[in-house]
Amino acid sequence: MDDLYALESWPEILFVTGILGGGAAWLAGRAIAGTWRPAWHVVGYMALLGAAIRFIHFALFDAELLSPLSYLADTLYVILIGCLAWRVTRAGQMARQYPWLYERTGPLTWRERPETDGKPRQDAAKIG
Repeated sequence: MDDLYALESWPEILFVTGILGGGAAWLAGRAIAGTWRPAWHVVGYMALLGAAIRFIHFALFDAELLSPLSYLADTLYVILIGCLAWRVTRAGQMARQYPWLYERTGPLTWRERPETDGKPRQDAAKIG
């Protein structure tokens, strides 16, 4: 564990990786979902964001720039946050843009609307 963030203190890690990196990952995940791109796009963008986080650690706090373990830890964290934001946004999109087909069942999930009174779901053209 000492090799992971050898030159950084916990407040520095919390600020740069947790707050700055996590906030950027959340916004990027929302933006990716908002443009209807698939979830695997999040991973590519978060790999770039992980490199930016390492650079901020290096530039502001004189940490080691080329630290593979720290880069991996930062990148895995922002991938997790970015994918979570993508999923929350997508669940809202599906329920909001296709209300005749789907209903939201939780912050991360949606399901098809059940048939009512044995009748099939209403068509999009019939919903006002």
